[in-house]
Amino acid sequence: MSQTELLFTLANTAILLFWLPLLVAPKKTLTQRLISYPYVPFVISFFYLFFLIGDGGLGEADFSSLDGILTLYRNATPEAAAAGWMHYLAFDFWVGCWVLRDAQQKNIPHGFLILPLLCTFMLGPVGILLYVLVEVFFKRKKNDV
Repeated sequence: MSQTELLFTLANTAILLFWLPLLVAPKKTLTQRLISYPYVPFVISFFYLFFLIGDGGLGEADFSSLDGILTLYRNATPEAAAAGWMHYLAFDFWVGCWVLRDAQQKNIPHGFLILPLLCTFMLGPVGILLYVLVEVFFKRKKNDV
């Protein structure tokens, strides 16, 4: 197993262990620490940088056009693909922490966060969309009382 594959597998597996408390133990001290400071995205950022500056990285990527992005994907090295995945892992987790923190501040019952959190983990922006819908529902419910 290559170093790139090993680090990718480590990060990709470890993130599951960090999402679990957000989903099943939202009020526990560990979870509160995880959502209060970006420890996990901070660590993933080092993996991201390693892959970016390692062999292959992003090179002369053109982010200004769809064709440039397609070329980037077609010519991706394992390091570039891993960097892209670390980007998703870090930001999706960051957003999941924000969702949980925001919902707790607004007293939204945790059961209503499971689907948005799972979607944030798996589908990023879909989770944000679902959370906003949940938030709007509870805001209207609160205003109706």
